[in-house]
Amino acid sequence: MKRTISILFLLTIFTVTKISAQELNAKVVVQTPKLQLTDPKVFKTLENDITEFLNTRKWTNDVYQTQERIECSFLITITEELAANRYNAQIILQSNRPVYNSSYNTVMLNYQDKNWTFEYTEYQPLEYNDNAYLSELTAMLAYYTYIMIGLDYDSFSPEGGNPYFLRAQSIVNNAQNARNKSKGWTAFDSNQNRYWLIENLMSNKFKNLRKAFFEYHLNGLDMLSTNQKNARSALNSALKLIQQVNQNTPNSMAVDIFVRAKSDEILNIFASDEVTPPEKSRAYSAMIKIDPANKSKYKEISSISAGKGKEAAAPRSVPKSPATDRYNNSGTTPSRGRSLSPNSRTKGN
Repeated sequence: MKRTISILFLLTIFTVTKISAQELNAKVVVQTPKLQLTDPKVFKTLENDITEFLNTRKWTNDVYQTQERIECSFLITITEELAANRYNAQIILQSNRPVYNSSYNTVMLNYQDKNWTFEYTEYQPLEYNDNAYLSELTAMLAYYTYIMIGLDYDSFSPEGGNPYFLRAQSIVNNAQNARNKSKGWTAFDSNQNRYWLIENLMSNKFKNLRKAFFEYHLNGLDMLSTNQKNARSALNSALKLIQQVNQNTPNSMAVDIFVRAKSDEILNIFASDEVTPPEKSRAYSAMIKIDPANKSKYKEISSISAGKGKEAAAPRSVPKSPATDRYNNSGTTPSRGRSLSPNSRTKGN
């Protein structure tokens, strides 16, 4: 009888732990370099409230194990105190995804949003509803959360991020007529803002960008530990697609987001002396057209000095090691339905 009770107790603990693991493992920092009026502890409370909002809310219908949560950071800088509870701020966002069979995390989103004006009263709950604009604070946080989740799913299955990009688009639509909204929610604020990011991601003009995003991760990065030649070929194919998208729609927000996240990584992969000259040439040719403003940055790729008879290394910052926590030792992540055979991974239901 005691043994039965013990087993039931352990099963209960396991179930609660499994259910309680939400999608994000967000690290939040709120800094106030120009603080003059507000008590500093208010922003510590804000930091804790945002952390709880991001990490305990259920953002998808999938079940995440603790080790599957998306690693991300929200660095918030209060730039101006407009009133007792109203602030101007900037936010730097980053999210990462583990690469199969390595301890390397690839950057998925690396972006600074400089236009954020919000109200916050200490100890008041952060209210949010997918179907309504309730506050600028939670609208901004939810928008970027769905962008991060959508990008993550897009990297595992073609256009797998659609449900989450649609929610981000709904937030943009709901914010259009809000009285106290920040700049960045409308097409007319600038050509590089929240409106244009989600417009690009949902536009048919950028289908090949999202196809390339999937190819880059699943058949490129995830294959580096098993077949580097095929992996580099997939990476170059992805870059070629992105080059074509950029040629058809220059100066787009979505391509800029890709470059911000991936340019250093691409440089690390293809600048290796072990990469063949044709592979270097393809990568260099694509990147100087995708990111012409930083053409000089890619000169290291164009240096033709390939090794003899050796497979090219994975990115120099990618140590070869057992699979990351996100990927369990069995090679599968059953709770999200993602097989760790790179060619058969799909998002959960």
